[in-house]
Amino acid sequence: MRWKNRPEGSNWGDFGPDDELGRLNLLTPDKVLQGVAEVHEGRSFCLSLPLDYPGGNALNRLRHPPRRFTSGRGDKLNYNFALNRINPSFTDVVSDDAVLLFTQYSTQWDALSHVGALFDADGDGEAEPLYYNGWRAGEDIQGPSGHEDALEGVCAKRLGIEKMAETAVSGRAVMIDLEKHCGHERVLVDYARLQQILKLDGVVIEPGDMVCLYTGFADVVLGMRKNPDAPTLENSCAVLDGRDPLLLQWITDSGLSVLIADNYAVEAYPAREGQGCCAALPLHEHCLFKLGIHLGELWYLSELASYLRANGRSRFMLTAPPLRLPGAVGSPLTPVALV
Repeated sequence: MRWKNRPEGSNWGDFGPDDELGRLNLLTPDKVLQGVAEVHEGRSFCLSLPLDYPGGNALNRLRHPPRRFTSGRGDKLNYNFALNRINPSFTDVVSDDAVLLFTQYSTQWDALSHVGALFDADGDGEAEPLYYNGWRAGEDIQGPSGHEDALEGVCAKRLGIEKMAETAVSGRAVMIDLEKHCGHERVLVDYARLQQILKLDGVVIEPGDMVCLYTGFADVVLGMRKNPDAPTLENSCAVLDGRDPLLLQWITDSGLSVLIADNYAVEAYPAREGQGCCAALPLHEHCLFKLGIHLGELWYLSELASYLRANGRSRFMLTAPPLRLPGAVGSPLTPVALV
């Protein structure tokens, strides 16, 4: 056993001692069928921003836009390359390209190896860096020893994003329309406010449902046309109050399988001040570290939210697998909603 103690409020071990899926275990075939039952018109919605948005690095100085390049082919580039250079009888013209992509720059999933915490799982009085279900930093999630290290073999050997991809991430999803009630004002949504919105809109969330929060933030990002203004972004649209213990308990009790938003971090970042030693990202700690709930961020939900609002609906079919990239701690994706 990797741990003697598990964090208070966690579900470590509930899905097995070596589990790497967390609450994705609740995304069962029955949930897929429930999702299929929500498809009435055969319409589909792309839920991804263009992956070169938001532009620049105003949201996160450590994440940068995609860099495109191509390889050489002799003394030419392998782009608009006429194959008659190889054989005069060939008529083909070919282009290949490559991209250097920060996996969490735009529309993304957080893997369970993205955020861990210091916790005394051994009961020896000394906290060690751990991730969901007690998988260990430095052993199960291995990082480089220096900036110049090659990344060969440096990866999440456990809890990598490929574990999520292998499930295909398909099933019933539920939209919570925060923008309808909060506009584009920067507000902290706590448990009481969230429950009020759910009641007003008649939204019901059942175990295994994938939950999406529409705030309008991605609309603000798109309106800046890849030239984001940091102060505007920091003061736009609703965010969950990760410091509210009642809200965190609701996430536990609801049985939701994943939590998705069109904003930067789902929760307010930085979070409002806590007491004593605490997580800078309390909702991330609660979801990724304690419960194994993958977080989706910077999704594009506007068109889908408008459709659901106009049709008095909140449920839809969602398919949202990340890249099957072994060992990655996050991934871009192009999720699809069907209604």
